[in-house]
Amino acid sequence: MHVLFEDDGDLKAGTVRSSTDASYQVDSTSGKRIKVKAAAVLLRFEQPRADELLAAAQAEAAGIEVDFLWQCAPQQEFGFDQLAREYCGHEPTAVEAAAILLRLQSAPVYFQRKGRGRFRPAAPDVLRQALAGVERRRLQEEQRARMVQELGAGLLPPAIAALGAELLIKPDRGGIEYKALEQAAHERHTTPLRLLLSCGAIASPYRWHVDSFLARAFPRGVGFAPGLAPPPPAAALPLATAAAFSIDDSATTEIDDAFSVQRSAEAIVVGIHIAAPGSAILPGSELDAAARARMSTVYAPGLKYTMLPPSCIDAYSLAEGRTVPALSLYFNLDPQTCAVRAVHSALENVRVAANLRYDVLDARISAEGLDAGQLDLPFGAELVALWRFANVLRAAREQARGRPEPKGREEVSLVLEGEGEDARVHRYARRRDAPLDLIVAELMIRANQHWGEWLDALGMVGIYRSQAQGRVRMSTTPAPHEGLGVAHYAWCTSPLRRYVDLVNQRQLLAAVAGTTPPHRRGDAELFAVVSGFDAAYTAYAEFQETMERYWSLRWLQQNGVQRIHAHVARGDIVRVQGLPMTLRLAAATAYARGQELELEIGAIDLVDLSTEARLLQVLPQVGDAAPASADPDADDPDPGTVPAAAAAEQAAPGPGGAA
Repeated sequence: MHVLFEDDGDLKAGTVRSSTDASYQVDSTSGKRIKVKAAAVLLRFEQPRADELLAAAQAEAAGIEVDFLWQCAPQQEFGFDQLAREYCGHEPTAVEAAAILLRLQSAPVYFQRKGRGRFRPAAPDVLRQALAGVERRRLQEEQRARMVQELGAGLLPPAIAALGAELLIKPDRGGIEYKALEQAAHERHTTPLRLLLSCGAIASPYRWHVDSFLARAFPRGVGFAPGLAPPPPAAALPLATAAAFSIDDSATTEIDDAFSVQRSAEAIVVGIHIAAPGSAILPGSELDAAARARMSTVYAPGLKYTMLPPSCIDAYSLAEGRTVPALSLYFNLDPQTCAVRAVHSALENVRVAANLRYDVLDARISAEGLDAGQLDLPFGAELVALWRFANVLRAAREQARGRPEPKGREEVSLVLEGEGEDARVHRYARRRDAPLDLIVAELMIRANQHWGEWLDALGMVGIYRSQAQGRVRMSTTPAPHEGLGVAHYAWCTSPLRRYVDLVNQRQLLAAVAGTTPPHRRGDAELFAVVSGFDAAYTAYAEFQETMERYWSLRWLQQNGVQRIHAHVARGDIVRVQGLPMTLRLAAATAYARGQELELEIGAIDLVDLSTEARLLQVLPQVGDAAPASADPDADDPDPGTVPAAAAAEQAAPGPGGAA
């Protein structure tokens, strides 16, 4: 005797060698003897042979029309042998019964399995819906196959063209378009991104790098909601006694900071004046929500997406010839030593007499001229006073750091001539210790240090930035910033560009006015700001680095550069001289940090932003100054204030240069 039985969901046949009421010993068609429970046996038969049954049943099942079988089936639960008798009109043979069973199992849309060999037919309305779904999936599969074929031929299917980069930015992995793209890429031995680029669904690598970032960072678009007008200051403010001047590059529009100097026989009073949008933008307001959604202005070569609407920036920027609200910090200095005698803060209106520009003045200002007190320029005497104060501040920080600041550090920025991917790339390098840079950097560090200390001394919470053992973190608890050599460091000097600075400014304004601050210790909202800012700032920094790398490679292409100099940063990472870009070079691991190398540039890939590089020769060391990027404690005190490029604001360091 032979049996047809179910084993792990599969139908198998075999010859019975022995049996009990509960089980059978069966020789399967594979030659293996197995124990089969009696409940698993569906059919007992003598003919045909066990190894012939299933093949014959499958051949016969292929000719059974499943729709007719459904019409023949009882409307309640039934066994396959019952339907086989009804369908055949006689006691079915083993092959006929097995064929009915196979056909029932192959049509789950028509028949629902209720147990071993038992089924229930689908209700008519359920069957209609299920068949419609099957047909829909069939048509979709045909459409997917057509798209795969078209993509393979280098054509762009309309459905994929309509989605474009969104297929990769927000992929619907269950959608036929994504499945078609994935299959076509696999068959062509490429990536989905490269396939979309090759068929024109994504215009260019440049558009991919920019548009993919914008889709993630600004899913609702880069524009602001209509009607976000800048509110006026909360109250009339006193007018500062001294006129102020700013120091920025010529293209800067978000002018956050300015300076003033007042002299007398007894003292020098240095004023640091910070734009005060916090005096009008209230926590929880519509404008505040817009700034919080962005957290920071985004910078990249040729691109800038501001944190605040242009109208608000215009209203509060410290532009030349205007009188605007400012949070001022005054240092009363000894006229001989520049030692600080007293410090106080005030919210006031400040008259901005001038916006001095790096790119206009750099060539006319030298450290020697400032040391000699000879500077025949507008605000020359004031710049000399600020220079003396800045050097005193730097000396104090260097003593706290235990080492001097690196000298001769250069930072290279890329300035674009034209728009989009066809723009011409120009490099702009400036020393980070150039006199005007040093003045601005040191005074911003001192302002951020003082206001951080003041908030802590008052028992008021703020958002601090600290650094220990090379790791930078933000927290509502102050901690030393080892890279800068200060015990407190709170970003407060760029409230038009960074949301953290705006939050800290509102805390400071409450301290100045002696009122209750918007945030108290343990405020969950403040913790959320820190977390959100960190995430946004990291994403913006990555985008800036991506675009700097893209335009660095484009500069190499545009100028036909085949040989470059680079120095070892760490391990197999080398930093290209004259470009804000690093490369991986396996041969670099054999050389000490700072070692200069000459490399040969090979193929450039603007999708992966990579290039082939080969070591040509090891160059002799010149001098002992470490490059800026090789300094593990290098820290930009306020990237919104200390621009790297004096030729264009979009080249100013944004998040990527931050501490």
